[in-house]
Amino acid sequence: MKLEKRHRFTTDISHIELPERFNFPFYYEPHELSLIAAQELQGYLIRQQDFEHDFGLEEAGGEGIGKMFGVLVVQEAGGELGYLAAYSGKLAGTNDHQYFVPTIFDMLVTDSFYKQEEAVINEINQAIAATEVDAGYQERAVAYQQLQRDATLSIQEEKQTVKDGKKARKQRRKTAEEQMSAEDYALLQEGLKEESLKEHFCLREIESYWEQRLAPLRAQVEASEAELQRLRQSRKEKSAALQQRLFAQYRFLNSRGENKGLDDIFIKERGITPPAGAGECAAPKLLQYAFEHGLQPIAMAEFWWGRASSEQIRKPGHFYPSCRSKCEPILGHMLEGMDVDENPMLTNPAIGKTLDYLYEDEHLVVINKPAEFLSVPGKTITDSVHERVRQLYPNATGPLIVHRLDMSTSGIMLIAKTKPVHRSLQNQFIRRKVQKRYVALLDGVVKADAGTIDLPLRVDLDNRPFQMVCSDHGKAATTEWVVVNRTTSQTRVHFHPVTGRTHQLRVHAAHPLGLNHPITGDDLYGRRADRLYLHAERLSFWHPVLKEMMTVEAPAPF
Repeated sequence: MKLEKRHRFTTDISHIELPERFNFPFYYEPHELSLIAAQELQGYLIRQQDFEHDFGLEEAGGEGIGKMFGVLVVQEAGGELGYLAAYSGKLAGTNDHQYFVPTIFDMLVTDSFYKQEEAVINEINQAIAATEVDAGYQERAVAYQQLQRDATLSIQEEKQTVKDGKKARKQRRKTAEEQMSAEDYALLQEGLKEESLKEHFCLREIESYWEQRLAPLRAQVEASEAELQRLRQSRKEKSAALQQRLFAQYRFLNSRGENKGLDDIFIKERGITPPAGAGECAAPKLLQYAFEHGLQPIAMAEFWWGRASSEQIRKPGHFYPSCRSKCEPILGHMLEGMDVDENPMLTNPAIGKTLDYLYEDEHLVVINKPAEFLSVPGKTITDSVHERVRQLYPNATGPLIVHRLDMSTSGIMLIAKTKPVHRSLQNQFIRRKVQKRYVALLDGVVKADAGTIDLPLRVDLDNRPFQMVCSDHGKAATTEWVVVNRTTSQTRVHFHPVTGRTHQLRVHAAHPLGLNHPITGDDLYGRRADRLYLHAERLSFWHPVLKEMMTVEAPAPF
């Protein structure tokens, strides 16, 4: 394969120094070379006539959906720099585009095993759908259900008749035993026995009658349901077999020339099934092409282009980290042997920072947490508000931390020194009796003066810790807000969160159905800056021991 996928920079890059190491793909600031490569790729996307795809860009009046693109700055053996371009998934219904590197495995090739098996599975889907919507099957199913109800009601009524008769006979026996002679009582017993037999006979006759009516219809319905079950099982087996065969086609190189498949990377090494679409993201495609053609990876960046879905927050031209669920295992293998920046999440951000104590008594403490400071210990870093407070108050009981702030958010936190105080304060949070006010600086000008945002949130399972808006599975999240002031490019707001979901204020600020302007410095939902400009500046709560309302303030440091 020729290197027609490697693009030469049209911008003068002679003055730019190469990075010392390859950027960590899950948390990075794009290198200047990556920025230029991305700009040139975006220019191509604006001008190109090679394919048709509605990215949903507002200026173009589109209603489509955007896509994640990636660039990889590479160096040839002779030292010349260039860049590769890729997209995640497929583009315009195909994987074959002159400008972009190819996919790891092209499942869309005509007459490929994937297309052939997909056609078979689609036929099964059509057969299932045809059976499910078949008027005859639906009529028989409804008729059978109605007949079952009628039969059940009729049989229950007759069983009640038998039960009532049995009760009446018992009472007649009891009365007769006291009043009749032995001979007359014996004759009564014979009569009551015959009466019981007749009632049970009637019950069996009714059950037999309904069974005769139900049996033909049941046979027809069960035959259709058995066929549906057979089709669904066949689809399940064929889909699983196709997925396994597909997994086997995806193999990934690294700089050492080592080759691993999805089974090796996910199942054997991590004990998990590869998620759908594994290997189809831009980053693995870029690195695979570079390794296959002897190109040295220098820097990589991925950006969104176009309109985002209603659930996720993606801004055109903004850079985003590689996804965790699909790419982290794959890139972990592909980057082996390369000199890569250290994972910044393994570095303690609280080094050299101190907690500001705003209020203290023998029952509780109120602190002002700096930005980039964990509230509780993380997976790899223990230094946190909890650990600092625990060391300062070794005799304190209970969990200490009443509520949390995101690591990047600064501001007021409540600390309880005893279990009863902790329980009381946490109960106030649960019952939404605590009044909270955050101050934030937003990128962009918010036109309205105040409002309420109701957008349910849940974690993005494919890309933790990102949160997404989801009306089906999200938890209710409500934020009240008011504008404090505006400049030509930013808006200062007060947030009053009614609920306390993870990243709630960050998502509600950035989402198009929220304020549509991310918080300045938001490296997840906006653009990175020197810090996240979000601060918990005011907290009002009921002191459980002093029995009075307390309000504590910590002015924003920005």
